[in-house]
Amino acid sequence: MSFIQLNGLAKQFGPTRVVNDFSLSIPKGAFVSLLGPSGCGKTTVLRMLAGLEQPSAGSITIDGKDVTTLKANQRQIGMVFQAYALFPNLTVAENVAFGLRVAGRPRTEIDRRVAEMLELIGLPDLGARYPFQLSGGQQQRVALARAIAPRPRVLLLDEPLSALDAKIRVSLRSEIRAIQRELGITTVFVTHDQEEALSISDQVVVMYKGIAEQAGTPFEIYNAPKTSFVATFVGTLNVLQGEVEDGAAGTVRVGEARLPLAAPIAAAKGARVALAVRPESVRLKGAETCDIEVPADIQDVSFLGSVIRIRAAMLGTRVEFDMFNQPDMPPPAPGSRVTVGLNSRDLLLLAD
Repeated sequence: MSFIQLNGLAKQFGPTRVVNDFSLSIPKGAFVSLLGPSGCGKTTVLRMLAGLEQPSAGSITIDGKDVTTLKANQRQIGMVFQAYALFPNLTVAENVAFGLRVAGRPRTEIDRRVAEMLELIGLPDLGARYPFQLSGGQQQRVALARAIAPRPRVLLLDEPLSALDAKIRVSLRSEIRAIQRELGITTVFVTHDQEEALSISDQVVVMYKGIAEQAGTPFEIYNAPKTSFVATFVGTLNVLQGEVEDGAAGTVRVGEARLPLAAPIAAAKGARVALAVRPESVRLKGAETCDIEVPADIQDVSFLGSVIRIRAAMLGTRVEFDMFNQPDMPPPAPGSRVTVGLNSRDLLLLAD
């Protein structure tokens, strides 16, 4: 059952429409990420959900109640911003207590809740410090604690990790997910980082030009993209240009190769189409049995630790593929010709 329901949301600033007919159902306790490039409308959707922007059209329902016209402080929502937004003149404990004090909670309840929150975010001994005495990661933990201290029904996170360095981002996103699971709070997370979205979400909504291109689990978004934009935006992708040879049989001619797809193609013979294949789906011959084999000329090899990224010319296109680092199996040398394998089930027919 849907806990948050967004129906036909639209937002227009002057002549520019930044969100158009956006609808989404979010179950109670789910962690949902809005993923997309800058300017796609994801933060505007979040701000409308928070009550910081009024929709030009559409409605917002939380737990069965229409909140479309309610002010932000009437929605029982906690929000964490990209820039921390901590009060510099208040201590860590006072920052965490802020929402509770505004709500008029008793002092004993506030003190108890602040102690719980500081323990939850792993900073139990830093309550007396001020924000400037903390690292960026610590400040964002405090911002998170302040948002969830009043026990909101919904937690909104607007690119909360983008100002942090890479190592801290990975660590903190895992902590955020663990805290969200522990509390069971329905959460909407905005990010332009596909790895973040895929790694911590129950559901990912890929946005582009103000609309939801596709919504699904991380597995579905990555392995079964429904549009060209989703396929190319999420993960690395090799695109092969070809033409339909036999639509009913699901075969495409790419250069001199005849590539069978796993399903028929709804296009006439000779129609131009684009096929996509992920780097991990291209395999050196002998590594695994594949139903398609084609030659490839190795151009470059990059050692990335546990994975080796190989760039090659294949079927008239520059492609990238990966192999696991194995001490007894060195990668092919640049300038060599190899045979690579593909499976028809891994070839994606890209839609416009």
